[in-house]
Amino acid sequence: MRLTQFSNFALRTLQFAAVRAPEIVTVEDVARAHRISKAHLVKVTTELARRGYLETIRGRRGGMRLARPPEAITVGEIIRWTEAPLELVECFDPATNTCPLLGACHLSRGLHRALRAFLAVLDDMTIADIAWNKEALLQRLQAAPAVEQRQPPPGPHSAGAQ
Repeated sequence: MRLTQFSNFALRTLQFAAVRAPEIVTVEDVARAHRISKAHLVKVTTELARRGYLETIRGRRGGMRLARPPEAITVGEIIRWTEAPLELVECFDPATNTCPLLGACHLSRGLHRALRAFLAVLDDMTIADIAWNKEALLQRLQAAPAVEQRQPPPGPHSAGAQ
């Protein structure tokens, strides 16, 4: 089983927002820190905001931050949403199942148990849990400040101009 890129980016974005809290972060901050495409993150952050995980702030100094405490967001709920439907094999969906072994197959039962166990572990893990070691995470990401203070280029009357 492999999580989709959408799931990965959603979790990275929430983790980054938690690590940088209470600062406002931007899509550019997340993209730069994780070295991923800003274009890919726009859809992810839009959906995270629409579903109430991120609060977006408009304007020149805008960006985003967690809309809920990181302790209140479980990794399991994010995975259930981003990976839905979680059908490991065709027989998990009775509407589209063509397997003649439905109801008699022990593999299907085992996979159901495995999926429940997988989700139970993720339900016990929160965004706060995956962001608790914020200093180590920031060091690894070599993250730039969330809101950069950009200096105007030297003008003809600045001290550095000839």
